[in-house]
Amino acid sequence: MKTKYHIYLTGEERRAVINSLIDLRNDLISRGKYTDIIDELIIKFTKAKVKKIKVKEV
Repeated sequence: MKTKYHIYLTGEERRAVINSLIDLRNDLISRGKYTDIIDELIIKFTKAKVKKIKVKEV
């Protein structure tokens, strides 16, 4: 059985993750390596539902 994980990111964190993945993809392309896994992650992050939640800080 696969374990599912959920992560909650702010808008800035989400953009940072996507930009980092794009930078990694560009680096792999420049080295002539495969980018299939990174492409899948970018697609998953961009298609993920954005859910608004309230965070109560203590």
